[in-house]
Amino acid sequence: MQDATLQGHVQSDFSDGLATIEFFHPLSNSLPGRLLAQLAEQITTAGQREEVRVILLKSSGERAFCAGASFDELSSIEDLETGKKFFSGFAQVINAMRKCPKLIIGRIQGKAVGGGVGLASSVDYCFATKHAAVKLSELAVGIGPFVVGPAVERKLGLSGMSELAINATGWRSAGWAHQRGLYNHVFDTAEEMDEAIHSLIAKLKQSNPKAMAGLKDIFWQGTEHWDALLTERAAISGNLVLSDFTKNAIAAFKKK
Repeated sequence: MQDATLQGHVQSDFSDGLATIEFFHPLSNSLPGRLLAQLAEQITTAGQREEVRVILLKSSGERAFCAGASFDELSSIEDLETGKKFFSGFAQVINAMRKCPKLIIGRIQGKAVGGGVGLASSVDYCFATKHAAVKLSELAVGIGPFVVGPAVERKLGLSGMSELAINATGWRSAGWAHQRGLYNHVFDTAEEMDEAIHSLIAKLKQSNPKAMAGLKDIFWQGTEHWDALLTERAAISGNLVLSDFTKNAIAAFKKK
């Protein structure tokens, strides 16, 4: 049987000013470190290409946008350096989106968990379906959403982020996420969502690239220290995952 960490892919498509970046993993679009590194790299590359006006971030499948980090990798961590590197994966993707000079549109077709909520929080404009419930499950496995926390708090506010972080086993509906500002629009079907996405992208491709880059700078003001901050947060999680409490919690979670 193939190692789950070696499965999945990230692929980019460039067409008429649009860069579409899509990721896939058979385990509900969870993201092992290999795919996180590719995702960060492809976001950075798309942002550097002059012909790209806007970026669309999406995942494959119908009902799972992203299940977060790979539990197979998480359960194999045995030292602090490996743990810090593991949790730095989502930090690198969040920082790549933050620094990208192009506006990034998110397509959230299904549930987002943990790092998946971090991705949805880090795009610049977010579309979702009514199936796109959210959950920060980290505390339930003995860790905490330390790395994605700043991105989630930036969109939901401290109240919304803390509600998700503390009630780590509870889902919040797409409607809740819309009311809190994580999602800009929520649709009944993926078809309706895609129609609205294509309409907005068509308008953005006709917009002034320098104006859009300037807006992006404004949107992310106050986050200039996130390279250091998210690295510090990764170290916190990397240390926690070595504890017996967390190892036992992860083992119990995987048996469910």
